[in-house]
Amino acid sequence: MTSQRLSPAVEQLTTLCGAVADSFEKGTELLHETSGIRLSEPTVQRTTEAAGVRIAEHFRRGQVFGGKRPWSWFRDACGRTVGYISIDATGVRQQGPGGSQADGRMAYVGSGFNPLPDQERVFELLPGPGEKMRARYVSGLYPLAEMGPLLRKRGAQVGLDQAKVWVALCDGGSGLEDFDENFPRVEAVILDFYHAAEHRAKLAGVLHPTDETVAQSQAKAWSRVLREEGGEVLIAVLESWSWPSVNGLARVRGEVLGYFRNQVHRMDYPSYEANGWYIGSGAIDSACKTVVD
Repeated sequence: MTSQRLSPAVEQLTTLCGAVADSFEKGTELLHETSGIRLSEPTVQRTTEAAGVRIAEHFRRGQVFGGKRPWSWFRDACGRTVGYISIDATGVRQQGPGGSQADGRMAYVGSGFNPLPDQERVFELLPGPGEKMRARYVSGLYPLAEMGPLLRKRGAQVGLDQAKVWVALCDGGSGLEDFDENFPRVEAVILDFYHAAEHRAKLAGVLHPTDETVAQSQAKAWSRVLREEGGEVLIAVLESWSWPSVNGLARVRGEVLGYFRNQVHRMDYPSYEANGWYIGSGAIDSACKTVVD
């Protein structure tokens, strides 16, 4: 029996439910719904928090999880093996003492991953039937400067150094240059295509505030320009557009253009895709939802 007088299996289920639910009360309900086990909310909280303390102690000692086994990295259109890293930040809700309201905090989520190749551009050493993307994650309320070494250590477990090319995906946040110092072989830092899409969709929504269908169609048209011709062309299109007089449009247009101008060196999507590189955010968005949320 564990310190909470639970069997190891029940402790694992309790910790899982307490960690993924929005609150320990919800975790208690989830535990009962999924396993039929009834425990008090304080027991679920103590069990989950105790697991967190043990994990933190393992990290403090430098222990890593998941075992050391190099991956077979997939290749790009030039026949080179490619290892991917990614970094994003996501909001984490917080509770104060006694369940009181508290300000949320931002947690970084880093990933080293091996996505399935684009079979329209890559033709050798393709994945077998049922093979899925592999990923290792690291997340926490760390300063960004600490995330690089932590992720580098996770990458070493799966043989990241053996990949001929490194490609990084990001959300365009500040401090990425310092983060990238830990990955000197990165050939390209790509602004995640779907982070860019959020800005296009916001602008299209303000341009067509009363017609969602037209707004979606406009956002898709801008997406095609970006994907097929790159960031510089999309910026030129937006700068030369005949903009109507719509409430709030000038402000949002300025914000979106400012964001794209700052990130344009990471928005050469035609070249990235010609190389057979991954430009999306599935791995990191999945991490934000499962590791953090």
